[in-house]
Amino acid sequence: MRISLRWFSYLLFLGVLTFTFVSGCSTNMNRSVTTPKQPVEDCRVVQHAMGKTCIPRNPQRVVTLWIGTLANSLALGIKPVGSVYILGQPLQQYLRGKVDGVEPVGSLTEPNLEKILLLKPDLILSNTRLQNIYKQLSYIAPTVVLNLPTPPAPWKQNLEDLAKTMDKEQVNQQLIDQYWQKIEKLKQALGVGVASPKENRRRQIQVSIATVSPNYEIWAYGEKHPVGSVINDIGLPRPPAQRGNFYFIDNISEEHLSDIDGDVLFFLSWGGKDANEVLKKLQQKPLWRQLQVVQQNRVYFVDAAHWHGQDILAMNAVLDDLFKYLVNPP
Repeated sequence: MRISLRWFSYLLFLGVLTFTFVSGCSTNMNRSVTTPKQPVEDCRVVQHAMGKTCIPRNPQRVVTLWIGTLANSLALGIKPVGSVYILGQPLQQYLRGKVDGVEPVGSLTEPNLEKILLLKPDLILSNTRLQNIYKQLSYIAPTVVLNLPTPPAPWKQNLEDLAKTMDKEQVNQQLIDQYWQKIEKLKQALGVGVASPKENRRRQIQVSIATVSPNYEIWAYGEKHPVGSVINDIGLPRPPAQRGNFYFIDNISEEHLSDIDGDVLFFLSWGGKDANEVLKKLQQKPLWRQLQVVQQNRVYFVDAAHWHGQDILAMNAVLDDLFKYLVNPP
């Protein structure tokens, strides 16, 4: 009996010792996984949607988690090492040749944390639509959460917010100045602001912007949409149904197809088999053929990727289309 008690005491002591050792190892392991990255010495504090973060003054390995942030970063002279992309779709035409070497790290809604970790970023540029993974991202690298409401803020605001975060205000001003220079050239080519009767007709062109979705919904874009703001900056009027401080009109019925009529119609083309089939069906409708803009052959099919963009590169691509189709129409 005395031997059994001694053996029991020994096993109890061994169990306590083992538990203490394992707990200590587990705690250390958890700390190594969950402790956020220590801020670098040479950093500056920036305020963002989730608080304050000290970020490197000259980050070298940036990861972007929104296409607009990727494009604006490139415009500001920052080439990320990784970014999310729109999975299942070709790379946007206006970004081709600019993102070589920028590794994909998942989709807009589901960034791949493991891929981000493997890139060893020194800064992650996230957004408010990904607030649920902010803590995990912060464990990988200093993370800034940019405001991305639905619908998004004006494109100029997106660029300005990123420029402030990255300490690139001077570059931002240069980009905006260049944008307005292109606007002025287009206005002069169109005679906008010129009192000459000869030019008066051109500056009164009503510009309609519309598209059709794969489930056959017809959409038109308002003045609050980025491309609507570009048309406003030029000073060109919109059709009556597209005037106002709204983003878009969705689900336009065939009976109200005249809402997308105008002197010129820019029709956003998404590409793909489904979208093309829907467009062909629409073009066979009698009400489509009755539109003034169709009869005058002034419907121009443009790439939806940049006409639906939210960044300075996309807006410059839109201006290129406007020069092409309004100044020297094919």
